[in-house]
Amino acid sequence: MALPAKLQNDLKQFQRLQQELGAVQQQRLQLDLRLREIGHTIEELKAVPEETTVYRPIGGLLVKAKSRKEVEDLLAEEKETLEVRQKAVERQENHLKERYGTMQQDLTQQLQAAGVRPEGADEAED
Repeated sequence: MALPAKLQNDLKQFQRLQQELGAVQQQRLQLDLRLREIGHTIEELKAVPEETTVYRPIGGLLVKAKSRKEVEDLLAEEKETLEVRQKAVERQENHLKERYGTMQQDLTQQLQAAGVRPEGADEAED
């Protein structure tokens, strides 16, 4: 049985939404990982004596920092930037999850109205 064109289009949009949601979730996980890494680095740096030589990355190089404080400040700034990005990504993820849920319900209703049984429906009834 052929599906109506509108339903086919809605299914394609739903698949794109699934992909977008997956990409945003992956991005959030990467941000979480980087934030944890920076947090651990800041804690470790605080345990290092002030007079210890510390290096900081610039591109693919490690360059001697002027002071431990310089590196702490750079890390704190990076952490703050990542936290702002993380909040934005979380808002985007929540918005996509809402759209996903709404669209899933709408598609289920459309498929049932068209006489098609959606994937994942209770197969125990068969």
